[in-house]
Amino acid sequence: MNKYTNHTVTATDIKELPTEQRPREKLQRKGAETLSDVELLAILIGTGTTKRPAFVLAQHILDLLDRNSGGSEVLIEDLTAIEGMGVAKATLISAALELGRRRLPSKRKQIIFPGDVYPLIRHYGNRPQEYFLSVSLNGAHEVIAVQVVSIGLVNHTLVHPREVFA
Repeated sequence: MNKYTNHTVTATDIKELPTEQRPREKLQRKGAETLSDVELLAILIGTGTTKRPAFVLAQHILDLLDRNSGGSEVLIEDLTAIEGMGVAKATLISAALELGRRRLPSKRKQIIFPGDVYPLIRHYGNRPQEYFLSVSLNGAHEVIAVQVVSIGLVNHTLVHPREVFA
């Protein structure tokens, strides 16, 4: 299992993948909701560098977004600090994040049953490590935020209560 996709492949460069496993072709055939976060970012990035393929850059960006509350505070400087990310790609990612924030529905998602949380966090299911997430609700059981509290290893993560309450 390649850590950058849901498929059993050994390639980290998009050109090395079989055509049916390439993110753009997969999006055209199956729709955007079937792609992992890394695959979606790889499509935005387009091409990587000779040292860093698009999937590697996408994974680094995703790690940055996870460390910064889902990307709400990620600056161009944070993105360009990643080796292989230039200003053009950083501004593209920043613009995509802002467009996503603006286009989100203004009505907050209400959580009535435990299963109502799943659509909010399902994109974490194909990550290579365990993630401890905190879903904050207001008094009306509406989602205020979904935050990554801790990123662990393949089969466990350590969490301290102060990190959850912070």
